[in-house]
Amino acid sequence: MRRSAWGLLAGAVLSEVTATLSLRAATTEPLWYGPVVAGYLAAFVLLAAVLRRGMAIGVVYGLWAAAGVVLTALAGAALFAEPLTPLMAAGIALVVAGVLLVELGSRHPGEGTGR
Repeated sequence: MRRSAWGLLAGAVLSEVTATLSLRAATTEPLWYGPVVAGYLAAFVLLAAVLRRGMAIGVVYGLWAAAGVVLTALAGAALFAEPLTPLMAAGIALVVAGVLLVELGSRHPGEGTGR
């Protein structure tokens, strides 16, 4: 898989997380709806670009959604003083482990080994 696909996927995740955090801010200040719309639009445009580069949709969506959940939970705790309990932290660890397993399971034999 080309590095550009991974970079685009990272951009999609960051765009989605930015939009989601902006949505939280928009509940008290409507000017934040601009970044909400722009962030979600950018996220989906970038996701489409990733898919055009040949990544499997199950892997792309799984990574995007899981990374979004993890980053949003962490940012919510840091920016909005939302709770992050030990049980939630364990859930985040399980999400990360699940994403890793999906990614490893999607590789074909010999891929990424330099062969």
